[in-house]
Amino acid sequence: MSTLVTIPARRGKAAHVRKGEAVKVINTHGSQVVDTWAFVAGHLIEFMSMEHTRATLTKLRPVKGDHLYTNKRRPILTLREDTTNGIHDTLMAACDNERYGLLGCTDYHDNCTDNLYAGMRELGLTAPECPSPLNLFMNIPWTDDGALSFEAPQTKPGDYVVLRAELDCVVAFSACPQDILPINGVNTPPTEAHFEIVAG
Repeated sequence: MSTLVTIPARRGKAAHVRKGEAVKVINTHGSQVVDTWAFVAGHLIEFMSMEHTRATLTKLRPVKGDHLYTNKRRPILTLREDTTNGIHDTLMAACDNERYGLLGCTDYHDNCTDNLYAGMRELGLTAPECPSPLNLFMNIPWTDDGALSFEAPQTKPGDYVVLRAELDCVVAFSACPQDILPINGVNTPPTEAHFEIVAG
């Protein structure tokens, strides 16, 4: 029986996922962006890469059935199910303390980069770097002239995606602590999200 794991608001979590298993990522309250990473087990310098995924898929957003590729151009995850309207982001880097400084913060701010490292440390692992994540549920629309904007998610409470592991891997998540821009909703504080390891 699978166990539901909480990704606490503003914090990170990680888990081992074996090839053929899948991870179900749940937007529990409907407005929470979940930064998502995957690293090859035992070889963390190979990891899910948004740059390589976009080049292989020749699209900006993965859809059901698409693989997500590593920096060695191997499939590491497959998007098996998606109950959202398909709006996720592959363009934006994980937020970090420096990003919040540019947004006007003068004190330390919780951030997805530190959450990645913290989640991996709970497993006794050290991420070699912070790759650009798959930003599940994040709404970054673009215009014909290339302009981008940060908008609120279009998800509902309980919406989820299922990602099947194509390699033994370590997946990591951050319930994004962004509370200056509206990416977690307008006037909505960051909330918890959940995941569980399920049959692929």
